[in-house]
Amino acid sequence: MTSAVTAEALKRLSRLLAVPLLLGLPLLGACNTVEEPAPALPRQMVTAANPLAAEAGMAMLREGGSATDAAIATELVLGLVEPQSSGIGGGAFLLHYDAAERAVSAYDGRETAPAGADEALFLDAEGEPLPFWDAVVGGRSVGAPGLLRMLEMAHREHGKLPWARLFQPAIRLAEEGFAVSPRLHELIAGDKYLKRYPATAAYFHDADGNPLPVGHLLKNQAYADTLRLVAEGGADAFYKGWVALDIVNAVRDASDNPGLLSYPDLRGYQAKRREPVCLPYRRWIVCGMPPPTSGGVAVLQTLKLLEAFDLAALAPAPGESPSAEAIHLVAEAERLAFADRDRFLADSDFVEVPVDKLLDPLYLAARAVLIDPAASMGKARPGLRTPQAHSPAQLNPPSTSHLSVVDAKGNAVSMTASIESAFGSRVMARGFLLNNELTDFSFRPEVDGRPVANRVAPGKRPRSSMSPTLVLDGEGRFVMAIGSPGGSRIIGYTTKAIIAALDWNLTMQQAVALPNFVNRNGATDLEEGTGIEAAKAGLEALGHEVNVRGMTSGLHGIRRIRKGPEGGGLEGGADPRREGVVLTK
Repeated sequence: MTSAVTAEALKRLSRLLAVPLLLGLPLLGACNTVEEPAPALPRQMVTAANPLAAEAGMAMLREGGSATDAAIATELVLGLVEPQSSGIGGGAFLLHYDAAERAVSAYDGRETAPAGADEALFLDAEGEPLPFWDAVVGGRSVGAPGLLRMLEMAHREHGKLPWARLFQPAIRLAEEGFAVSPRLHELIAGDKYLKRYPATAAYFHDADGNPLPVGHLLKNQAYADTLRLVAEGGADAFYKGWVALDIVNAVRDASDNPGLLSYPDLRGYQAKRREPVCLPYRRWIVCGMPPPTSGGVAVLQTLKLLEAFDLAALAPAPGESPSAEAIHLVAEAERLAFADRDRFLADSDFVEVPVDKLLDPLYLAARAVLIDPAASMGKARPGLRTPQAHSPAQLNPPSTSHLSVVDAKGNAVSMTASIESAFGSRVMARGFLLNNELTDFSFRPEVDGRPVANRVAPGKRPRSSMSPTLVLDGEGRFVMAIGSPGGSRIIGYTTKAIIAALDWNLTMQQAVALPNFVNRNGATDLEEGTGIEAAKAGLEALGHEVNVRGMTSGLHGIRRIRKGPEGGGLEGGADPRREGVVLTK
């Protein structure tokens, strides 16, 4: 198996754009065009969830760095200024687009379960699943972090600037301090677990135990020292030696809930290059991450299921929310995708995942027939036979962070990074929080005597929903980079933005800001406090159970416009639900 989708492979995929015609289905969306913009558009761009992080990435681009260089610098600052979401104590998935080769590569930095873990990791003495938060908080939930190994691998293949240079913005901010943002303050104040461990409590609270106020100048010398070691010694300085030992000690010393992570687990961690999953969608090619994330397959399935429907005709008017009719079609496609996701998707290094069958256009065309524009199907069933059991539902708290970058050469990065739930395990080591990614495994290893694909195993990577996505045109040229945080709702958030940009011809900013709606093969969720609430009655009339709730996505996307002065350029979108920005050069 190759680890990149090459230009030749993309050409073969582009020939599949005719598949809907062969199936007797209309090839819709082919006439959509982006309105010609006024003055010259930028050619380089970073969009991320914090202005300081985005500026670190832009600084690398100004120095002639690559999209990968900028992504690394951005993420290292995100781990400092947005510590609740991602960082070097967690993992990430990265998609890279090579403009010269017109090739897409996928990098897997997902955490791994300790060698000492087994299927009973999250079961109590009676063999029943632990209460979710009893499993999350402490060392039990910590997997071997993968972020730095993955970033080093991507830099080795696509970096231009020296590795050490990429660490300087984060080191400087950690030493000089940064202002606590409103979002960080709010999350500290609302988290009842941050005071459980002394190092974490001291970092996020003042001497009186109060949450750090907005504007407080927060310094983190320990984080700066850790980054300096890695800048000088490469990722080995993190995975071997004193840093690794301190991580292991922090995990095992969480006395009320110690973990199993060992020094060999860290020393032996390997990032992986994987083959992206790509499918034609109308006149575009969409590429995502393969397992162990479910995001790439689920997003592609949802889009492909919708090719049979004229979504362009259901585009909302400017400033308006999608109609009940449009939401219904997307929600029904998501039901089918989640039915397959919950049964089949897991770490393909450990269990057989029928990715090719799940993405077969003929299979998806047959599944699309189940979508009735006039009525909801209710709970969907998986479409393939398997000895595996359905994954039991469990909490999947939203956190995570997404960034998108395009450099002067037209190379692009779409990267989603995470420590799992907000503040991860709440265990700190060396100035950074450690993940709780192991709670992404199914707590129950089997159901009705049948194994669950996403059960715990030593060295296994837990299933994710992270969905970094790249969209190309039929000739393999870059069109869009997009992704989001948000737990298992990431899949729906990302799909919404893609449809809004491609089918509904919204700008990138309009696409990410559009009210959210998601179905995970159950109730249809509508974003509270937005115009989309008006669709509730119409959806209920179609047979949907509807929940109106807060839906804090963190979509950050970049789109290439090929018309306009000097051949067009880039437009970006930063999710207004967070604190992100779009920066250009």
